[in-house]
Amino acid sequence: MSALRTGVDEAGRGPVIGPLVVCALCIPESDSGVLKSIGARDSKDLSSQRREAVAKRIHAEAGAREWGIGLVVCEASRIDANSISSDLNSLEIELFGEAIEAASPREGEGRVMADACDVDEERFAKRLASRLGEGWSSWQVVARHGMDSDDRVAGAASILAKVERDAGVARLEAEVGIRLGSGYPSDQITRQAVRGLVSGELPHDCLRWSWSTVSDAWYEAHGTPVPARSADGAAPVQSSLDEW
Repeated sequence: MSALRTGVDEAGRGPVIGPLVVCALCIPESDSGVLKSIGARDSKDLSSQRREAVAKRIHAEAGAREWGIGLVVCEASRIDANSISSDLNSLEIELFGEAIEAASPREGEGRVMADACDVDEERFAKRLASRLGEGWSSWQVVARHGMDSDDRVAGAASILAKVERDAGVARLEAEVGIRLGSGYPSDQITRQAVRGLVSGELPHDCLRWSWSTVSDAWYEAHGTPVPARSADGAAPVQSSLDEW
């Protein structure tokens, strides 16, 4: 049996709107050529239409060849709940671990090729290996910046993650009835959307309430600090600064 290779990447770490999506794709090393033949590579190198087409091919090959796919969709509420006691790097370690476990057989043997989300690549690899635990001792965990460009399986995972996030944002746009833009705080369309999405009694669920872009827009609209989400994503309605 060919050794296994699992590529892992994320989409949506930086945006203030919508989910953070992590994908792990596990294939036999001997199938790497299949990914090359269908044009799988770093999602940033492909147009949105091309990403969607390649993603369909990856899913089709995965079904035919029994590849493993682990998609973890982390909604904004979970990101906010995590921010109370932890940091985004730690959350991504957990999400990467969940995706790998969903895609890869623990009893297998192979390599995990992860796009490092920490400035320190080695530290990210060690933390991810620790998260997976001793049951994954037959797997080598490698993490590098730009892994989605260097490794074809990680590149394929980046495509699946990006397509899943884009689909989620499209559903949100249909739900709220306004353009959301890229979701990044530097995007003027996104900033305008945030101002509209904080106009109610609470910020919209799709927003990352703990981020300064949202808290600043909330304060501008209401004159009070933005509510804090609890672990289940709920928040009390606060009407005046005195209640805080």
